[in-house]
Amino acid sequence: MKTYRLKKPKIVVIGGGTGLPVILKGLRNQGADITAIVTVADDGGSSGELRKAMRIAPPGDLRNVLVALSEMPQLYEKLFQYRFQEGDDYFANHSLGNLIIAALAEMKDSMYDAIQILGKILHIDGHVYPASEEPLTLHAVFKDGTQATGESSLVKDRKTIDHVFVTTADSKTTAQPARKVVKAIEEADLICLGPGSLFTSILPNLVIPEIGAALLKARGEVVYICNIMTQKGETEHFSDADHIRVLHHHLQQPFVNTVLVNTQPVPVGFPDPEIYDEYLVQVTHDFQGLRAENCRVISADFLELKNGGVFHDGDKVVEELFRLIY
Repeated sequence: MKTYRLKKPKIVVIGGGTGLPVILKGLRNQGADITAIVTVADDGGSSGELRKAMRIAPPGDLRNVLVALSEMPQLYEKLFQYRFQEGDDYFANHSLGNLIIAALAEMKDSMYDAIQILGKILHIDGHVYPASEEPLTLHAVFKDGTQATGESSLVKDRKTIDHVFVTTADSKTTAQPARKVVKAIEEADLICLGPGSLFTSILPNLVIPEIGAALLKARGEVVYICNIMTQKGETEHFSDADHIRVLHHHLQQPFVNTVLVNTQPVPVGFPDPEIYDEYLVQVTHDFQGLRAENCRVISADFLELKNGGVFHDGDKVVEELFRLIY
């Protein structure tokens, strides 16, 4: 059931991947003024193919966020999310929603404008902005000094990442945030990072210089929703405190105020390795390390098991977010 409030709190959620929609659905039902800022550095799968063929920002994460904030009938959602089968030649593995977004971006010569128009068509409750109005390339510098280019290349060798940065298509200009992104951060009552892949879903947004600067000056509470599981080639052997150290290292000063940590053990057999092969073991806890990073820690059972996967319980997370606001 949807909650209606006289004064909607302004909540900005930053990230990408599959974690973001879980939180957005919960926020939508709680009467928040929601802004989702979504990464545009994805270069794999359907998004990567469309990005390369049409030179547009990757549509996949934007598509999932639009669906999470929309109250469209279930049949429409299934159609928008429908993915063509592998034997369908050119259309193989493309989702219909990605193709619609790509078509609208080409019509308007702008991914930003395409998302705003589609938001109205889908009657979304909130605002969805790509982090940048052009596709960005993600780069990783590893601890051994070597580098990798492209989000899909970062995890292949399973090296320890020191830091990441993004570049524009021509590699000559500094990545710029999309219009209204910085203003949304400045006006937010609460800014939520994640849940999502640390180096490939969250940090590609934060290392856009103006977005990082806005976070450092934000008046709203900055909350990090720590991943439940470690990820192959990305956060192997990480504790929750390691996540925060990496975030603070990238912006060169502490800025995360509160961390949400799941303390419920993940049962043996989850996640299903046949479906979620990138997830390894449960993130370990280092509460002393978190306090050393000047973070308030909220630890609770945020675990939800479904379809063979390990997820955050969106309703429980949103409940804690509203406690921080009120």
